[in-house]
Amino acid sequence: MRKKWSGLFLMGLTAAAVLTGCGGGGSKKLPSADMSKEGKVINVCLYQEDTKNLVNKYYSEVQEVSEDGEDTILKDGTKIHWIINGSEVFQTKLDEMLKKQDTVAADDRIDIIDLEGDYVKKYLESGVCVPLSDIGITDDDLKNQYPNAKEVVTVDGKVCGVATGISPGLFAYRRSIAKDVLGTDDPDKVQEALADWTKFDEVAQKAKDKGYYMLSGFADAYRVFSNNMAGPWVSDNKTVKIDPAIMQWIEMTKKYTDAGYNHKTTNVFTEDWMKDQSAEGKVFGFFYSTWGINFTLVGNAGKEGFGDWAVCKGPKPFYWGASWLVAAKNTDNPKHIKEIFELLSCDRDTMKKIAVDTMTFVNNTEVMNEIAEDPNSGLDFLGGQNHIALFSEVAPTINYNNICAYDQGCTLDIIYSFGDYFLGNISLDEAKKAFETAIKERYPNLTDIVWPD
Repeated sequence: MRKKWSGLFLMGLTAAAVLTGCGGGGSKKLPSADMSKEGKVINVCLYQEDTKNLVNKYYSEVQEVSEDGEDTILKDGTKIHWIINGSEVFQTKLDEMLKKQDTVAADDRIDIIDLEGDYVKKYLESGVCVPLSDIGITDDDLKNQYPNAKEVVTVDGKVCGVATGISPGLFAYRRSIAKDVLGTDDPDKVQEALADWTKFDEVAQKAKDKGYYMLSGFADAYRVFSNNMAGPWVSDNKTVKIDPAIMQWIEMTKKYTDAGYNHKTTNVFTEDWMKDQSAEGKVFGFFYSTWGINFTLVGNAGKEGFGDWAVCKGPKPFYWGASWLVAAKNTDNPKHIKEIFELLSCDRDTMKKIAVDTMTFVNNTEVMNEIAEDPNSGLDFLGGQNHIALFSEVAPTINYNNICAYDQGCTLDIIYSFGDYFLGNISLDEAKKAFETAIKERYPNLTDIVWPD
């Protein structure tokens, strides 16, 4: 019997849960954990509730959870205090708290931080996190983690964070639209038709001829290009280098907008973008990562779309979303942090339960390869397709090497600044100037902007 993965409807547990960094930079000495008597309060800073939900569900030491959900009481009386601020204010709030880390009482210090991929390097380079070896986690404990996820949080040869899951990407498409446009909804045959950008363009024209859009809007393919840049946005804290891959995304998006290949939605997660994934939508497909398919797409597609979706690799490998859990400097809870980190990123049995319960793509090669090879691991939402098999092929190819401290701002500003250009309201040069103005206002230290020839 095919597994239905009923756990995928546990919306509180999303597959973006994840990875976090440690600080220092090559010229700085890494901070150490406070190995004195264990504290009574563990303060955890999150930008989403994933880690809280995982701990509450799978940590055997949990005694009870407060009515307001802000505190988890462990069997030994230790309290985990959850401090959750959305992505839009997370960094500001976190920075304010970190300024007091050296002066506040032990039980008021930050102990664990969840850092999203777009700004993990900012904190890696600022010396706010301690090596995992300081809290007793060894290289052998981490042996089954994906190497590329560990590299992101490695400073001076020491691993400083753990990923509970990673987020390889695929192209999710409507089976009914694929049948109408290509005459088939078979994932292998659809992949053949979308194997590179030239073929992707050809299908986009066929989709238009049938009354469909290939993509929803401007930002849909952005991650596929930005994840394949040759270098980081910024490498010297002074110069923004626009990679040729970003220009390729701009050129493609302009072409798709002018040709009517997209529906002109301005960004991901807008109301119109999500509506395009409903049964009434006319969009061929969406680039999505693990969490996106299992949770966001399932919700947006609704009951009418159940079974009308499938996935293939698409033109290029990419990822979307990643976060790392790190232990903050001066933490006085190394024992509990070790237990939590090991539970969510090293313990094979627990990680298998998480993967099966929530279809999170956990950071364990053995677990995910086992699910990928299981003939009963199909997802009913995808018409029985085992999408983990494809995700497992993409996961080792993910390149996190170009993550830098300026990723979030550069991503926001490039998408926003070129919106009017895509719509034909301003010229390419005007869009470039708009980006230069926006990025310099956001990061005054970035004085030089270099565009490719």
